[in-house]
Amino acid sequence: MDFPILTYMIFIPLAGMIVVMLLNKEAHTLIRYTSAFFSFVVFILSCILVANFDGSTAQLQFVERADWIPSLGITYYLGADGISVPMLFLTGMLSFLSIVASFNITNRVKEYFAFFLLLEVGMVGVFCALDFFLFYIFWEVMLVPMYFLIGIWGGPRKEYAAIKFFLYTLFGSVLMLVGIIALYFYTDPHTLSIPELIARNSMYGYTFQLIVFAAFFIGFAIKVPVWPFHTWLPDAHVEAPTAVSVILAGVLLKMGTYGLMRISYPMFPEAGVYYATPVALLGMIAIIYGAFVSMAQKDLKKLVAYSSVSHMGYCMLGLGALTTAGFAGCMFQMFSHGVLTGAMFLLVGVLYDRAHTREIAAFGGIGAKIPLYTGIFILFGMGSLGLPGLSGFVSEFMVFIGAFGSEYIATWIVVVSILGVVLTAGYILRMVQRVFLGPFNTRWEDLTEMNGRELFTVIPLAIFTIFIGVYPKPLVDMITASLDNVVRIVTG
Repeated sequence: MDFPILTYMIFIPLAGMIVVMLLNKEAHTLIRYTSAFFSFVVFILSCILVANFDGSTAQLQFVERADWIPSLGITYYLGADGISVPMLFLTGMLSFLSIVASFNITNRVKEYFAFFLLLEVGMVGVFCALDFFLFYIFWEVMLVPMYFLIGIWGGPRKEYAAIKFFLYTLFGSVLMLVGIIALYFYTDPHTLSIPELIARNSMYGYTFQLIVFAAFFIGFAIKVPVWPFHTWLPDAHVEAPTAVSVILAGVLLKMGTYGLMRISYPMFPEAGVYYATPVALLGMIAIIYGAFVSMAQKDLKKLVAYSSVSHMGYCMLGLGALTTAGFAGCMFQMFSHGVLTGAMFLLVGVLYDRAHTREIAAFGGIGAKIPLYTGIFILFGMGSLGLPGLSGFVSEFMVFIGAFGSEYIATWIVVVSILGVVLTAGYILRMVQRVFLGPFNTRWEDLTEMNGRELFTVIPLAIFTIFIGVYPKPLVDMITASLDNVVRIVTG
């Protein structure tokens, strides 16, 4: 494919941001539809990417490479494989749906949509970049718009949440930068090409691998977020606008696990084996801890936020297993969690727009009043708790299969982690019962059903939840060759 599709995917939202900034700030409708158009083009390009991707090979595809700063060995280097293509598709879809979901934003509309498009530039760039310099630029580009999107359009404690998010992520970025610089000077000739540095992994000494892996791991773990680096997440989610929560849960958290699969494990294979048990243990703690804390929540949005800590724990367990099935389960969980939790945040936002509260105890029996909304919410809730036939079940099942078959982690870690499935069912079903079932609270006599725009944002996600749960083969075919290659590099 000669068409530079990845460059277009990165820079079309940037062009959209510039166009939006040139529009009259009072032309709210034009700004909204212009932003949606540019984001929709990226989504279409992501569909073309999936259609043209060859899943039978682990080779990088859609490669674009040009000298940038030759004196420092820096190149403009883009490419995609089975690890990045599903994430690029998820980013394109969720960004477009989130922009449509943001049409009800009325405060500083022009700046909001400009920041959102800039955020999309950073997210797409991270999943495409194959040069560390480029990767780091896109990683940092995301921080700025997310900081302002939370800090300006967030809830009552928005400034605190935005600063906490920024400082946590910046700390992780600094450690990552230290790791990048260490790699640059350790190799001769100096290079920042990620595939080249992976190819040279046999040159790295054992102690060097352990230290630099740890630096990268903390940088990525904060983004996941892995316990105990998770405390920024509930604050950011609760204060962020609905669409920003969707992107935060659906895409930004996945960048941590993506970085571990793309960089940490293949680049430092001996360290990956050494840290297998600690990584799996952190995953187990996140699964159980996140589920228990979710069970204690009184705020609907906070419950979904803490459930992300639990669900991303499955990704860490899969990574710690160092098996193809475990890595595939991690990839499935990344995609499935993006769809399920993104949809749940959209639905919480729909209810909050009408009720102006997210207090679980304030509701009761509203399923009788808004049955369509209730049915859709329960569908995603069932997917989140891992009901067979929905995407959450496939991802968790693959993680457990991969972890049980692993020689690198103890069986008891997997057994304890399985309790997370029961706990998840507990807090999801309890929430459904208290909000939607039982006697109707007459306070909500005036609640109205979802409108067309709101349905437009969640129906595609519902389709993917069911499709992946019933027929996971297309996604399996897309990711297997690339994951086999990574596992082979790590375990030999």
